[in-house]
Amino acid sequence: IRMWKIIGGMAAGLTALTLGGALWAQHNAGGSHGGHGTIPTEPGDAGFAAITEIVEILREDPATDWSRVDIDGLREHLVDMHTLVEGAVVVASATEQGLLMRVSTTGRAGEAASRMVPAHGPVMAGETGWRSSVTLEGEEILWHVEDPTGAEVAQIQALGFFGLMATGDHHRPHHMALARGVPLH
Repeated sequence: IRMWKIIGGMAAGLTALTLGGALWAQHNAGGSHGGHGTIPTEPGDAGFAAITEIVEILREDPATDWSRVDIDGLREHLVDMHTLVEGAVVVASATEQGLLMRVSTTGRAGEAASRMVPAHGPVMAGETGWRSSVTLEGEEILWHVEDPTGAEVAQIQALGFFGLMATGDHHRPHHMALARGVPLH
């Protein structure tokens, strides 16, 4: 009985090795990791993916002025965006017509907010029809966003700081302009 267990175990082991080798060969068909015919659509994290996409666009555009291209500037802005989302300290208060946000300007996230909020506020207002005012008071940015019609007050309040920072369709053109060395803001 003991001998049969050993033989049975060896047979199972050989079967596993054979199947494992066959599966490995199938997975690596054609000498690449793409044996299944699919590859990831993202080349890394979101910032790296954005840079990758923009580099591809610039390389495909024969009108690209390579003497002006500023991928490092784009990267700095993408880092600001990430830092703002990860670390901004914001205290928001509902107003009758919208929202008042107090954004700390201290630390790396505060520095990012200092660069981004004053530029974003007026552009967002132009796209939405809302009123946006940004002022600096001590170590805080005061950002008021209000709907003069009163129809979208609940939306403004629900979006809050981060939703309002993401509002509008100017981010992609802004990133292309930064990469081309021609800032929009």
